Amino acid sequence: MTTPIDRRKFVKSLGLATGAMAIGLPRASGALAEESKDLDHIGIQLYTVRADMEKDFEGTLKNIAGIGYDQVEFAGYFGHSPKDIRALLDRLHLDAPSSHIGQPSALTQNWQKTLDDAKVVGHKYVVVAWVDPKDRTKLDDYRRFADLFNAAGETARKSDLRLAYHNHDFEFVPLDGQLPYDVLLERTDPKLVGMEMDLFWITKGGKDPLDYFKRFPGRFEAVHVKDMARTADQEMTDVGQGKINFADIFAQEKKAGIKYFFVENDNPKPSGLASARVSYDYLKRLRF
Repeated sequence: MTTPIDRRKFVKSLGLATGAMAIGLPRASGALAEESKDLDHIGIQLYTVRADMEKDFEGTLKNIAGIGYDQVEFAGYFGHSPKDIRALLDRLHLDAPSSHIGQPSALTQNWQKTLDDAKVVGHKYVVVAWVDPKDRTKLDDYRRFADLFNAAGETARKSDLRLAYHNHDFEFVPLDGQLPYDVLLERTDPKLVGMEMDLFWITKGGKDPLDYFKRFPGRFEAVHVKDMARTADQEMTDVGQGKINFADIFAQEKKAGIKYFFVENDNPKPSGLASARVSYDYLKRLRF
């Protein structure tokens, strides 16, 4: 015997589906309307508004909060003390769960002070953001990085922090027949090192985030939400303006292990704040 569909649930699900179609928002493939959800928190990597931060640190954070973001990821403190930053974040009701700390060398230079400062600001993650080309010429370089990450991750854990690694596209260029990104994932200890997947750069590198979620479930604790233009040059564009299917990716958040979603645009136009608003408005409406 077929159970009748609850009328209120049906009307609600129909409204969600119709609303998504009306504003041109994609939804996760195969997802039932009544099962759709949205993001609980929307964060932004402050590199997007770095020019504004240099000119007006406090004013820019106020503007970010005014747009609606409730989480931020730092990429430098612009000369401000961790204590002052924490006080400002508290006044603006902003959470800063993560911060980029530069290259792997940051893990060997005043590492404990970096961790201590991160605790004051309120970070949960400290993220290696980049590797200089001269430091990544062979696969053994990545093996060495993985071992360094494990050691630094153990120190971070003792300070109740977590180390993570942020990718670009160069990790998906084979070295000695292997992908450096795979080496990092396989050689790092999941208990000590997390991954912050940059959705633009992994796509630029010719790989599928969903494939990595399946192969390495639970490893990707944060994502950089960045879109790719449909043009031949595949440049970055504001979230929702390009071809990356965020609904399908976000629908796998539990499998992937994603806890944080940080909007980013490395080269925003016409301005960082304008880009931040367009991306936020899209994600606020997105259902997956």
